[in-house]
Amino acid sequence: MSNLPDSPSRSGAIQTVSLSFFRFSRGIDRLWALTMMGAARFMLPRVPGIGFWKLLGSGTGEGFTPIPNTGVYAILAVWPDAATARAQTKGARVFRRYLARASESWTLFLSPTSVRGQWSGAAPFEITTPADKGPLAALTRATVRPRKALQFWRRVPDISAVIGADRNVAFKTGLGEVPLLHQVTFSIWPDSQSMAEFARRDGPHARAIAAVRGGDWFREELYARFRVIGEQGTWGGTSPLDHIKEEQ
Repeated sequence: MSNLPDSPSRSGAIQTVSLSFFRFSRGIDRLWALTMMGAARFMLPRVPGIGFWKLLGSGTGEGFTPIPNTGVYAILAVWPDAATARAQTKGARVFRRYLARASESWTLFLSPTSVRGQWSGAAPFEITTPADKGPLAALTRATVRPRKALQFWRRVPDISAVIGADRNVAFKTGLGEVPLLHQVTFSIWPDSQSMAEFARRDGPHARAIAAVRGGDWFREELYARFRVIGEQGTWGGTSPLDHIKEEQ
């Protein structure tokens, strides 16, 4: 577990976003997780303190494919403060059910530093902290226009390969609400400089951004950045943040 602070505020009363990943190994547990994509929609709104939330599936490989991965799911949730986020992602009934079934789980606690756009017609994240030093996460979410879906997915493998080849990236994954059309990318970087350098670098990522801007690919899009302020659990038997600690 990371020794990152819960927040830059002494009181801790700032918006905190949790992103919880769950891995399911047994077939019966994978089937259960699939059914929870429907059932948990009725449970999450009842969790005390929860605001905006989303149930997310993943793609195969590292998540950047249109083929669903039935073994990995995620829950994104917005909370009023870090203490509530930690308490409810461990203690709320719906999260306890996921934790009991999962063979592995990892929850990140995030503090928004910048945001642009909307998600399902809402502006879910409040900028509550400066970027400052330390690990940063980047999240992009888009509703792909059906007529542009094929062009979008042709670009994704090249972008994924470039991100994976960057020695600075500590973690990356592709998630989604609706296969093919509602897509989320998430990555973690050691600092704002390495993140910015990747975004500016010419290559598949830069060309895809240019194509998106010129081709009206998305009906709705959101770009957000966060400070990574804490974590619980492991992923792949360790913390992906250990990569950042070793480089520092």
